[in-house]
Amino acid sequence: MTRVRRGYTARRRRTKIRLFASSFRGAHSRLTRTITQQKMRALVSAYRDRGRQKRDFRRLWITRINAVTRENEVSYSYSRLIHNLYKRQLLLNRKIPAQIAILNKNCLCIIYKKITK
Repeated sequence: MTRVRRGYTARRRRTKIRLFASSFRGAHSRLTRTITQQKMRALVSAYRDRGRQKRDFRRLWITRINAVTRENEVSYSYSRLIHNLYKRQLLLNRKIPAQIAILNKNCLCIIYKKITK
C-alpha cells in the first residue's frame, strides 16, 4: 500500500480549532487536545447560558415592574397587575412595562389606573 500523506487535512482541522481558541489563555490556546476540550466546554456553556439569560432578564423585568407598582402609591402587586392586563386582553410582554417603569414611572401609573376602571 502507498503511504497516505495526511498533513494538509489534519493541519487544516487543527488551525480551524485554534482560530476558535485564539483568545484563550495558556495551554488552552496552544495545545490541540486542551483546545478541543475547552472548545467543547465553551460551546456547552454558551448553549446553557442562552436559556439562563432569558430567565435572568425575565426576572429582572418582573422585579422592576413590581418595584414601581409598589412604590407609586398604587395598592397593587405585580401579580394583580398582570392578572388585570390579561383580563383586559392587553397583550404586553414584561419587557415593555419594565422599560416604561424605568423611563417614565407616571406613564406606568396611568396605565394601571386605566386597567382597574
